[in-house]
Amino acid sequence: MRVGVIADDLTGANATGVSLANQGFKTITVVQDAPLPETDKYDAICVDTDSRYIRGEIAEQRVKKVIREFKEKGSEVFCKRIDSTVRGNLGIEIDAFLDELGDTAIAVVVPAFPSSGRITTGGYLLVDGVPVQETDAANDPITPIKKSYIPSIIEDQSSNKVTLIGLDVTLSGVDAITKKLQEKINQGNRIIVLDAVNDEQIEMIAAAMANVQGNLIVPVDPGPLTAYYSKAFLHKKVTEEKLLVTVGSVTSVTGRQLHYLYAKTNTEPILVDPQELVRSGDSWNEEVKRAVRLGLEALKGQSILIITTHHPINKRLDLKSMSETSKVSEDALAKRITDGLAAITYKIIQKSEYKISGIFSSGGDVTSSLCTVGRANGIELEDEVLPLTAYGRFTGGHLDGLNVVTKGGMIGDNRAIYESIKFLETKLLNHKGSVLNG
Repeated sequence: MRVGVIADDLTGANATGVSLANQGFKTITVVQDAPLPETDKYDAICVDTDSRYIRGEIAEQRVKKVIREFKEKGSEVFCKRIDSTVRGNLGIEIDAFLDELGDTAIAVVVPAFPSSGRITTGGYLLVDGVPVQETDAANDPITPIKKSYIPSIIEDQSSNKVTLIGLDVTLSGVDAITKKLQEKINQGNRIIVLDAVNDEQIEMIAAAMANVQGNLIVPVDPGPLTAYYSKAFLHKKVTEEKLLVTVGSVTSVTGRQLHYLYAKTNTEPILVDPQELVRSGDSWNEEVKRAVRLGLEALKGQSILIITTHHPINKRLDLKSMSETSKVSEDALAKRITDGLAAITYKIIQKSEYKISGIFSSGGDVTSSLCTVGRANGIELEDEVLPLTAYGRFTGGHLDGLNVVTKGGMIGDNRAIYESIKFLETKLLNHKGSVLNG
């Protein structure tokens, strides 16, 4: 067990459990007072304390009891699931987490659940565009919601210092969020509320949380933040393992996908010159050697290495005229390019001082060349990442068992390669004993 979630009702526990399962965690929900299962069977356990409508002191006792059980089971991530309309003993249960987990614990509260119409802006929770105090939550017979400003709702029940990080920071990206989180922590705040209006922003908040050093961070949310943060936090433990992204497609679709990937991962690609790969003589070998050398050096500072012939300022090669000049078929020239990319990828796998745990390849010809160069018999398919994007493992040869995601060059929106990489990362976590058991 690596992730422990405490929810104040069973529906909420299940909702967060599903979010974790969608990120690749093997998850179980446990009802109030039931014993926790054997932890080697599950990555995440969601416990319902059935505490939304009970007295605050009893809610506190139940939460602390489960946290102690999570500690005994070796949990590394502790999460508080809250109602998507912030009903219940919100501040009391957050305080129970902070008391039980110690002085370094910090609660990061993101009430947004965009897929369910919940967003936060200026610290206010809106449900389908309406302040939560003007929804049916205001008529709850036991815990009616009379405010929409989240910091104020928490302060009414909490003895800890509460602060807000607004949408302006969330929109500025992971580095800005990380810096602001650290600043707020240094100022003595133990409960930090953040605005978010879409899942991408929540994912950036989770990445920033994982960057914070020296504190035990507790995600407090209706589900999405817990799932994103759990994966981001645990992924930090696999930094010595690397992913290769090999892209031979030169379509505009691929170009947009690569630029999105560069921005999201803050990586610089190894740009391979296709003209050098199609020329006769030693040009092919020299370009392969150059790219391999640069790739091995780049792996020292990044976990994802992108190898591509797609350069935004280069024009597509006129293989037809080159074929006529060189008296070599267009197919043969194109194959020299894909073989070059495959050779670069394979040589980096062979020579890297780091373990290469997976490959993403775009373009069927590139994947075929990889199989040839690595003497693989084929790919054992396991799952569909996106339409016409498949996940599996190479079988046979020197690449046997290596994880791979393959995608057509014309397939997907701007996020397609990025989403494929995230999917592959999740599968790698799973292989460590469901999720990072090793």
